Amino acid sequence: MNEMQRSLYLPRFLPYRLTKLSGMISRSLAAKYSKMFDLTIAEWRIVALLGSNPGLTAREIAPLASLDKVSISRAVERLLKSDRLEKRILEGDRRSAALYLTAAGQTTLAEIIPLAQEYENQLLAEFSPEEIEQLDNFLNRLDAKADALG
Repeated sequence: MNEMQRSLYLPRFLPYRLTKLSGMISRSLAAKYSKMFDLTIAEWRIVALLGSNPGLTAREIAPLASLDKVSISRAVERLLKSDRLEKRILEGDRRSAALYLTAAGQTTLAEIIPLAQEYENQLLAEFSPEEIEQLDNFLNRLDAKADALG
């Protein structure tokens, strides 16, 4: 075993590379959305998730958005104050609330979607359709394996 194999070479360590890439993309998007829509990364993720999955609770959103409880709580409060979100208390559990986008939240999402799609198109512009499909398959496999290991 050579020295490189005994040490952890961070630039080739997959978890580091994925975290770094994710952070760069999130910060880039956040800079755009923060200025245009006054949204944080956490708020943007919540709006996007509720756009396709209305009625989720904060507890359900946390793992889907890869956010901790404190970040979710702060983001939900800001979205409630900006009238982009509404809470509906669940009948079976008075401590939990289902979250829904308001008309203002839906408008914000409708304005963000084309910008997000354009950003993704720019990221993937150098890839062929086959490579994009391969990337998606690799990411799905990595996601499933990480879930199984977790």
